[in-house]
Amino acid sequence: MPRAEALEIARQRGYDLVEVAPTSVPPVCRLLDYGKFKYEQTKKAREARKKQKAVLLREVRLRPKIGQHDMEFKTRIIRKLLGEGDKVKVRVLFRGRERTHPELAREMLDRVAKEMEEIATVERAPEMEVRSMSMSLAPSKGLKTVKG
Repeated sequence: MPRAEALEIARQRGYDLVEVAPTSVPPVCRLLDYGKFKYEQTKKAREARKKQKAVLLREVRLRPKIGQHDMEFKTRIIRKLLGEGDKVKVRVLFRGRERTHPELAREMLDRVAKEMEEIATVERAPEMEVRSMSMSLAPSKGLKTVKG
């Protein structure tokens, strides 16, 4: 139908003529209350934002000469953070001559990854940075998160 005729019908019914698909041939338009339409769109966007979950990147720091009990304690913390749905960056910090033995840090990070394999996936493999070696873990897809 011609544009002028569509505008006249919209004016008679008290609606706005809104172009829905401008790229189609011929362009598609609808009769609707544009103010109400925009309000409903913002309401839907607000609801979608409420349902989104912000994923935090948390960090757990280790040392190459960490004791067995301390290592178990840190893995419990990592397990708790992953259970809450956060990503975890596990970092082994070096001081002085410890830097000459990166294989110790790699073994530690591999052990942590092996312990967490049922609840987490390795997002970034262990890699050496300036004075540390780190890897990132992300919660597995099937894992139920408990926030609170």
